[in-house]
Parts: sequence; structure tokens; C-alpha cells
Amino acid sequence: MSEIAPFISDLAVILVAAGIFTLLFKRLRQPVILGYIVAGLVAGPAVPWVPSVTDPANIKIWADIGVIFLLFAMGLEFSFRKLLGVGGTAVIAAAVIVTGMMSAGYLAGHLLDFGHLSALFLGGMLSMSSTAIVFKAFDEMKLHDRRFAGVVMGILVIEDLVAVVLMVLLSTLAVSKRFEGTEMFASILKLAGFLLFWSLSGIYLLPNLLRRLRRTLDDETLLIVALGLCLGMVMIAVKAGFSSALGAFVMGSLLAETAESVAIEKLLQPVKNLFGAVFFVSVGMMIDPGVLTAQWLPILTLTLLVLAGQVVFGTLGTVLAGQPLRIAMQAGFSLTQVGEFAFIIASLGLTLGVTDGTLYPVIVAVSVLTTFLTPYMIRAADPAYRRVERRLPLAWKAALARYAAGSSTVRQKSTWHKLLRSMLPPVALYAVLCLIFEGMYFRYAAPAVASHLPGTGGSLVNLALLLSIIAPFVWMIFMKKNRSAEFLKLWNDSKFNRGPLVSLIVLKSALCIAILMSAVIRLFDIAAGVGFALSLAILCVLIFSRRIRRHSLDMEHRFLENFNGNDRREAEAPAEERVLGELPFEHLRLADFTLAPSSPLAGLSLRESGLRQRCGISVVAITRGHRRINIPGGATTLYPGDRLTVVGSEAEIEAFRRRDDEDRARERSLAAQPLERIRIERFRIDETSPLIGYSIRETELRTRVACLLLGIERRGETLTNPPADTRFERGDIVWLAGESGHIRRLSEEKRR
Repeated sequence: MSEIAPFISDLAVILVAAGIFTLLFKRLRQPVILGYIVAGLVAGPAVPWVPSVTDPANIKIWADIGVIFLLFAMGLEFSFRKLLGVGGTAVIAAAVIVTGMMSAGYLAGHLLDFGHLSALFLGGMLSMSSTAIVFKAFDEMKLHDRRFAGVVMGILVIEDLVAVVLMVLLSTLAVSKRFEGTEMFASILKLAGFLLFWSLSGIYLLPNLLRRLRRTLDDETLLIVALGLCLGMVMIAVKAGFSSALGAFVMGSLLAETAESVAIEKLLQPVKNLFGAVFFVSVGMMIDPGVLTAQWLPILTLTLLVLAGQVVFGTLGTVLAGQPLRIAMQAGFSLTQVGEFAFIIASLGLTLGVTDGTLYPVIVAVSVLTTFLTPYMIRAADPAYRRVERRLPLAWKAALARYAAGSSTVRQKSTWHKLLRSMLPPVALYAVLCLIFEGMYFRYAAPAVASHLPGTGGSLVNLALLLSIIAPFVWMIFMKKNRSAEFLKLWNDSKFNRGPLVSLIVLKSALCIAILMSAVIRLFDIAAGVGFALSLAILCVLIFSRRIRRHSLDMEHRFLENFNGNDRREAEAPAEERVLGELPFEHLRLADFTLAPSSPLAGLSLRESGLRQRCGISVVAITRGHRRINIPGGATTLYPGDRLTVVGSEAEIEAFRRRDDEDRARERSLAAQPLERIRIERFRIDETSPLIGYSIRETELRTRVACLLLGIERRGETLTNPPADTRFERGDIVWLAGESGHIRRLSEEKRR
């Protein structure tokens, strides 16, 4: 008799336990993640009388697989454009939260007698909130379109990126067992180079690749290609000395910039749910209940620290970023939970053997408690704000209001500021890319060429190959913004501007020559002066080459097109992400509503709907499929399925939401009614039928009995789709399509 392999039987135990506790926690209206962790705790080795995994090593294998696909799915929701669009508010607030919580967690770890590295890992775990839990809570509480929700989601985007960096830094620190500034700085540079190289290369190459394969990509092949790219990047990241989770996250974020990202995300949803469940169940399986009871004091202490610390640092960071106190407190109260990255960091510390054995179950218990309390903390934000606002001195209120208003004021920027801001970041980016490509070439390609072509010939071939790679970037460094409107305006405005402008060009020239010299001197082993002259000559050739110019502009255009071209994701993004800038008044907010098929607004124009007059809300945009109508006019007609982006006060939007909920409730009640099937039946017209002598038009079968005449059998002949003036005769066999009750009533009618 054949036996099931332990690897498969262990997966069966994991999924059966996950299914049972998912149903239970759904019924109890608790987060599903809690159900997974409890399922792992019950089905793990700690409970001997319940069927469990046969090989504990399989738990780690399934956990590693779960982490890969969980991070891949998170990367798909990340998007570099979203990172650039979160603004200064999210960056400042996230910086304050991460710094404050890491410091508090580190101190708490020492007070609780954890080791030095365990305390560091603990600080990293406590500094990350849960994107999945917050998003789920906002969705269930219908808060995702509130103003503070946009701030919170922006903070979570930054925290996700910080968490990825933390994983690399903590693992480096764990391996070296000591903190050395030089080694840590080298690790940061290595990580930055890895992220920059693959991010820019992926954004440039992947959209073009998927665009060319679009005709051959159906759902099945697209999913396989996406998972193959994910695991390929996992292998690259591991080979480079990073974690598999980092590779999965990077590839997910690269695919998020493609036009197929929405389709990939939908296809990956079942895979994400499956392996996410596997990961969280495996987390529960690694918990020892005995440790939980013995460590109740650290669990309680860290839970209170997370609740209080996130409220304080979240509120402080959001206020410093220029948000009103109410928005800041709502954001701080929403972040009071330990997130998924805490499990990943805890697993990392456990795998490397650098954290205390009790830390893992303690942090999982803290996560369970804070996740359970998340909805209650979100609801407590408004009462807490009202209490603070009543006790706050008037001078403090006025100062906070002035600070929030001043931070959102639009300031005029000088022409010099605009020029430098648009010139320096791209120049620095292209210079870093040149150095990365140059370093990779000398490490991998140059030795291979030199082994086949030693001497000067090999050096010339190496120089030619290297220049073919970095020449477009060198050209862009020198030419960036030299002919821009800001540059020409400054040049023509005053002769005193010309000296600094020429100095800018000289500095860029020096940077280009330095990049070229580093390669020339290394290849030919010549004096610095000769290397400078040769590099200057090469730079002149590159600058005046029309082919290099055309290739450089084409590369930049294609990159920007790929980076800005994901309209499908933008069309499905929340209102706060699609409308740039912040609303001028605290009581105003944006919201999205999708018109139900039975909505009374469907078919009306905006003017006829009276939304502004009766509901007090204004329609900012209408998204219809992949088309968007910005600032629609009063004559614009509303259709079922239209996504309306509206602006109004909280009370007005809530009133409209209740009206929308009533429309959807009516839609659900209609959907609950049984649907009558259409049947195709026939009957014979006898001498008592009232149809005899009447034409098809005169009987009005469609309008009177809702039946469609398909044909008539008459004296052995078949009349298909007979003309409307055809008259019914005795003995005709009539074929009809319609509901069986209507056909039966028609066949049973008698002549009066």
C-alpha cells in the first residue's frame, strides 16, 4: 500500500487546520490571520493529541515558501510610483515612528533581559505596522476613503520599504555578531546598488518584454511567467548575499510598474491566499504554549508599549509632517498593531540563531493581541481627540493650526531651484548607474575578454564593450537640462547667472571624465595625464555623436513611458492617490462610489441628479472602464458601473453612502429572488384556440405573454422566423421561447 510523502501530509494538516479555524474566526468576526495563527498553535507539535506535522523541518520549508509569495504579493501592491506619490507627510511620519519604536523596543528588550541582538531585532519588529490588518479594518469599517486613511496607507508604504532594508541590515549584523560602521556602510551601499540596478533595469526591460508577449499571454501563461520571474529574482538575490524575501519583494515591485500588474495581481490572489495561510499557520506551529504562560509579563509589557508608542509617535510624526491634530491622532491610533514583517524578522533571527528562544512566541502573542484590539483602537481615536482638544490650551491649538496651514501652503519656487531640482537627481542617478555597470563589467566580463584576448587588443575590446553600455548614461549626465527652459531663462535674464551655469556644465564634464578615466586607466595602465586627455577625447566624441544622442533620448523616453504608463492600476487606485495635492479644509474629504445597476441615478445627467443641490457633494471625476472624465459637466450622463470620485464634508458623504447602501441592498434583494429559466416548448393549435385567424403581429406575443415565436410547423413544412403578417391556422405546431408558465397559459387559452 502506497504512503503519502511527509511533505504532502504536512501540507494537508496545515490546510485542514487553516480551513477549520478560518471558518470559525469568520463566524466570530475576527481577523483571518488570527485564525491561522491559532490553527498553527493547535495543530503544531505543542498539542500532542491533535494530528500534527510528521517532520518539524517541513514547517520551516513551508514558512519559507509562504514568505516568498507573501512578499511577492506585497511588492505587487507597492509600486515605485506610489512611493514617489506618498509625499513628505508619509516619509516624515514613518521616519519618526520607526526611529521612536525601534528605540523604545531596544530599551524594552534590555529591561526585559533580552540579549543585545534580540533587543535590536525586537525594535525592528515593533516598528512595523500591518498593512494587511489596517487595510482589512478600514474596508470592514468603511473608512478607506477618509482623509486619515490615505495618510496611514502612505506611512505603511514607507514602512514596507524600511522593513525590507531592515531585514538586510539585521541579517548582516547577525552574521558579523558586531556593529562595525565600515561593514554596515558597505552593506547599505551593496543593498542600494542591488535595489537601484534591478529597479531601473526592470522598469526599462520588463514592460517592453511583456508588451511584446501580450498576444501570447493568456491567464495561465501570465501567471507562470510572473511566478518564474519571482523565483528567478529570488535566486539572484540569494546569490548576491541577500534574503529570498528581498528578491521576491523586488520582483513584485517591478511587475507593479507594468500594464499587466492588475491582471497579475488578480491571478496571484489565490496563490497569495494559499501560501499566506501556510506561512501564518507555520508561525503558529512554532509557538510553545508553555513559553506564553511563563512570559506573560513581557507579552503584556510589549503589547502596552506597541499601543502607547504607536499612538504617541504616530501622532507626533503626522503632526510634524503638517497634518491637523485630529488627522494625526486618527493615524496614530490606526497603526497600533505588529505587522507581517515582524514574523519575517522574527523568523530571520530564529533561523540565524541570534535571538532568544522566547522572543519568537512573545512577539507572535503581542501580534495576536494588538491585531484583536486594532478595530477598537481605531474607534477610540475620535473620543480621544475630543478629550485632548478640550484640555489643550488655546495658544497650542492656534499654533498647531498655523503650523498645519503653513505646511500646506503653495510656495513659489525660484528658477534656480527648479533647474537644480530637475538636474541634480537624474545626474546623480546616471552617475551611480555608470559606476554599477562599470563595476559589474570589470568583475564578470573583463576577465573573460582578457583571457581570450590578452594585451592591448583585449583592453581595446573591453573599452569598446564598456562604452557601448555606459555611453548613453555619460551623454545624459553631460546634456541633462543644458537646453531646458529654466537654463535658457537664467542665461538670458542676467549675465551674472552665466558664470554659475558654466560652472554646472564644467562640473558635469568633470564627473563624466572621472567616470571614463577610472575605466581607461584601469584597462591601459597609463599615467593620469594621458588618461585625462584620452577620456576628454572620448567625451567629445560621445557628446557630438548623433547616434549616441538618439539612443540616449530613446532610452530615457522608453524608461519614463514605462514608469508612467500603468494607467490600469491608476484607474483602480483610491481617490486620494488619483487626485494630487491635499484638500484645503479639514472637514472635506474625497470618496469613491460605484453606481449600482439599480441606482436611480443611472441614466440621469449630473444636472438632473441634483447631487450638489440635494446631497451637497460635487463630482470631481468619473471613471468609466479605462476612460476617465475629469471635472465632468452638468450634461454628462451617469451610467451603471460608473465610478464617481466626489468631494464633500464627512456628514454629506456619509449621507450619500447610506443612500448608496440602500441601492445596493435593493440590488441584493433582487439578486436573491429566484430567476425563471427560459424554456423552448411547442404546442398544437386546436379548433378552440383564440389564435386561429390572427397574424403574428396582431397576437402581440412579445408584449402580451412575453414569448418569442421561433417557428411554425405547418403541413410538413417548417416556417423559421415567419413574417409578422403570417396568420395562425388550425393544426399549426408553434415553437415558442419563454417562461414555462407564460407558454402554458397561452396554450390553454380557449376561444370565447
